[in-house]
Amino acid sequence: MRAQAVVAFGGGHGLHASLSALRTLVDDLTVDELTAIVTVADNGGSSGRLRGEFGVLPPGDLRMALAALCGDDEWGDTWARVLQHRFEGNGEMRGHVVGNLLIVGLWELLGDPVLALDWVGRLLGAKGRVLPMALTPMDIRAEVRGLAGADGGDPETLTTVHGQIEVATAEGVITALDLEPPDPPVSPEALRRIAEADWAFMGPGSWFSSVIPHVRVPALREAIVSTDARLVVVLNLDEQAGETGGFGPADHLAVLCEHAPGLRIHTVLADARDHGPDQLAELRQVVDAAGARLVVDDVARDDGTPRHDPVKLAAAYARIIERADGAEVVERADGAVEGR
Repeated sequence: MRAQAVVAFGGGHGLHASLSALRTLVDDLTVDELTAIVTVADNGGSSGRLRGEFGVLPPGDLRMALAALCGDDEWGDTWARVLQHRFEGNGEMRGHVVGNLLIVGLWELLGDPVLALDWVGRLLGAKGRVLPMALTPMDIRAEVRGLAGADGGDPETLTTVHGQIEVATAEGVITALDLEPPDPPVSPEALRRIAEADWAFMGPGSWFSSVIPHVRVPALREAIVSTDARLVVVLNLDEQAGETGGFGPADHLAVLCEHAPGLRIHTVLADARDHGPDQLAELRQVVDAAGARLVVDDVARDDGTPRHDPVKLAAAYARIIERADGAEVVERADGAVEGR
């Protein structure tokens, strides 16, 4: 089988885990072209401060994606740690991240966000390319039902919430999500990479603030719906307080499909240990309705935290790619394989 071209969508720690896994598939020649397309809606922390002061894209999620693509050798490990280093102290630099400052500095110097990210990637020896979701900073706008404190706590009241941090911490049920501006410019290179990809991976990550925003950008959504790439949706291991409280795996998949009519999903990847039989049965119904196949595998860390293990994730991704045209496969945590 020839090496595959892959695009990965997301942001933050979820995309970092996915890219760390895909980077190892570049090493073993399963993947020969890897592109991360990263959300640019962050409005908090170092990214939010730099965005507000310089009017630039928030660099934090882009920085994390670049760090994930650094190699495992001394050069890559050192630069990944430098890129992720956060200043301490008590002055104005407190909380800023070295990689954020480097990226913003290159944006000012070169005047081209895509070119600047390519230069950072070259410096790091990154095993892939990082592109922004849009070429202008985005703001997330969500409709939230039963937001704590809204209208006396009426559970049916809808409240509009603005901003990535505000949406991520909203204590209610998110019913709809959109972006401002609604139709931002998108890098032609991002659209080209999507069109030419063999595989596309979406998730894991903060579902409403890192994953779904990609299908709310019209040009990106059209590219994702139209591509011949096989789309793999990687579900989160657990609900996320604020964003997806009370969500099971089926809810994550259903809300993604609701926000992206026409989305053609090839495979849905769920964890074998963190979801019980009832949840998986419900998930299978939603997967069948989407015309996809379900793969259940052991992809969680062994420390009990709801995070994906990049090594296990890489193995699961490799199996999915190798069995691209096979029957649906359910892989149990004990290593047994059930065909369907």
